[in-house]
Amino acid sequence: MNWTDIKSESDLDYIIEKSFQTNIGVAIFKHSTRCSISSVAKKRLESSWSFNQELPAYHLDLLQYRNLSNSIAERFNIQHESPQVLIIKNGECIYDASHLAISVKDLEFNL
Repeated sequence: MNWTDIKSESDLDYIIEKSFQTNIGVAIFKHSTRCSISSVAKKRLESSWSFNQELPAYHLDLLQYRNLSNSIAERFNIQHESPQVLIIKNGECIYDASHLAISVKDLEFNL
């Protein structure tokens, strides 16, 4: 699994644009590096990821880029959670899960 870091609003704009160019969308994982639940959720995603390049995966470090996390919540009209995974397709959030509800199996089922 290859994460691409989100570090700016222009990165977020690019991700939204990319969400129109894929069959199943793009994934955003909002991660708190100080939270053990977030670390477990990230490891579960990384160990079971089955999407290869068909579902590009983006990573947001919440502690370093909290303003981007707020922007994501606002742009997609979702409540901020940590950890949280979102699937963005055609510029819309079509799926989100948080904490230990984050799983590749659930993502596969909902895509």
